[in-house]
Amino acid sequence: MSISFALLSLGVVCDVGIYENLVFFSSPQIAAGDACRCSVMCMQIIRRKRKQSVEEMDQITNVMEYKEIARQKLPKMVYDYYASGAEDQWTLKENRNAFSRILFRPRILIDVSKIDMSTTVLGFKISMPIMIAPTAMQKMAHPEGEYATARAASAADTIMILSSWATSSVEEVASTGPGVRFFQLYVLKDRNVVVQLVRRAERAGFKAIALTVDTPRLGRREADIKNRFTLPPHLTLKNYEGLDLGKLDKTDGSGLASYAAEQVDQSLSWKDVKWLQTITSLPILVKGVLTAEDARLAVQNGAAGIIVSNHGARQLDYVPSTIMALEEVVKAAQGRVPVFLDGGVRRGTDVFKAMALGASGIFIGRPVLFSLAADGEAGVRKVLQMLRDEFELTMALSGCRSLKEISRHHIVTDWDAPRVAPRL
Repeated sequence: MSISFALLSLGVVCDVGIYENLVFFSSPQIAAGDACRCSVMCMQIIRRKRKQSVEEMDQITNVMEYKEIARQKLPKMVYDYYASGAEDQWTLKENRNAFSRILFRPRILIDVSKIDMSTTVLGFKISMPIMIAPTAMQKMAHPEGEYATARAASAADTIMILSSWATSSVEEVASTGPGVRFFQLYVLKDRNVVVQLVRRAERAGFKAIALTVDTPRLGRREADIKNRFTLPPHLTLKNYEGLDLGKLDKTDGSGLASYAAEQVDQSLSWKDVKWLQTITSLPILVKGVLTAEDARLAVQNGAAGIIVSNHGARQLDYVPSTIMALEEVVKAAQGRVPVFLDGGVRRGTDVFKAMALGASGIFIGRPVLFSLAADGEAGVRKVLQMLRDEFELTMALSGCRSLKEISRHHIVTDWDAPRVAPRL
């Protein structure tokens, strides 16, 4: 029974406000007895729904189950913004499907009683090679948004990248407590604003810049066009507050696409990667590389690392999945900088496959958003724990005790040459 139905069943017409365990009625004329009965009924419904929600969360056994819960809970505009890709969404599907074309070659009779998943990223030791990618506007998913995500990442002893388009500022996220955090940066037309953003990230204790390079213009996201996507009025892009960068307003199409066209510098080039190094001593990760040619240029232009990403399949449709592009980029980097994968990871087996293809770690985006929408900080913590547990199990069943033991020999792909077994 809904709260509104409960009120009507008692013949009461008024608005109800609920804060934690208190029930407020908007009508001053409501009788005390009616208010008392309505309060009792409302709280019974709330407790029942909370119990159902807790039971539902307890029953989740894998990351993908959060998606449907998020779809049910979020407004359509918000869910579609998080879930959709560009145009035909071929790459969106391929980001997942490509993992299923990589199979394991497990080794047996190896002592796997102790497994070490820890690693070092840009000199920072973390508990596992599973990190949080930058995703925009997280308070659309949950009131605590990026605060909750930051606390979950810190609890898991892993890295979070905060989006430039976050609904919490770098200072606010830093205030949640200790943790290794990077700042994702779009280079805007106003370079003075870029300098200010970088300086603020430095002062807030962020440890690296993840420069997004695949977005001179926003991809054609047809769900956003149909929904006329815009940021809900109670939220703002917190990192841009007070910087005279205009507003993300409702338009005839995607408000975000219009805003990006006005603010993001479409002339961005490799010389700007060099320029960025003159304004900060923070290491710079180049995010959005899919080819060997650009991997080599990233290294030549001083990148501290590369993130293989197709922007969650939200930019150019019919580019390869990130797992398909990964090995080409790794080979081109030749070990001179670490290469990370962002896109499509939903299982611990996916993490292992990426590591076997040469990744130094992976980032997850949508699983964080969907679990945040479903269960706040607890949901994000559970996603990180489930992926950790699955990855550890995959390592054990493949005969790997540490990350350095994961090799290309542990997998076979559909693009491999026919394998000839060595003579024993």
